[in-house]
Amino acid sequence: MNNLYNFLTGPALWFSFAVFLVGLLVRLVFLFGLSRERDRVFYNHIDWRWAFRSIWHWLIPWGSASMRLQPFFSLVFFVFHVGLLAVPLFLSAHNMLWDEAFGLSLWSMPDVIADILTVLVILCAIFLFVRRLARAEVRILSGIWDYCIILISAAPFVTGFLAYHQLLDYDLMMVLHVITGELLLILIPFTKLGHMMLFFFTRSFIGFEMGTRRGARSW
Repeated sequence: MNNLYNFLTGPALWFSFAVFLVGLLVRLVFLFGLSRERDRVFYNHIDWRWAFRSIWHWLIPWGSASMRLQPFFSLVFFVFHVGLLAVPLFLSAHNMLWDEAFGLSLWSMPDVIADILTVLVILCAIFLFVRRLARAEVRILSGIWDYCIILISAAPFVTGFLAYHQLLDYDLMMVLHVITGELLLILIPFTKLGHMMLFFFTRSFIGFEMGTRRGARSW
């Protein structure tokens, strides 16, 4: 088990980050080239003020009209995404790994805060999964992969929580935690999870179209 863990936190970790970074870069370059070819009109009325306003209003809770129409869902949505980003980046145990692997570390949040965020992410994932099943207008647009993405996103948090509190076999949970975390990294560039980067480009283009061209808000 120790040899497997060392492999996962060594060569496998480097491979996962390489696929994540290169995959995102290739996807962004490809989509940029495609947009230059098919949506050339957008580049005729670029105005970064509208782009930043569009991004900003979709980054803050209830900043857009559509979010205000679904206040509870918007709250769950934001808590889920904040936890997905904050815990992996600012968990003290992860920062020790960043330091060992890359020679850098970030600010570390208190473990109790990370624990609370982890539980909130798991609860939000359950809500989002059930919502896809229960709401007909969401269910009809959902494929099997949409449900898998929610489960894969939550898996590192579930296994990490179980390992931290030693509720099941610690060594097994740690191995599963690392495997699911690296699987998540690898899948991001090739799935809908890529919206973590593509969101900013999409909102910018909508801002150009709605604001600069039509003089209307996109939020």
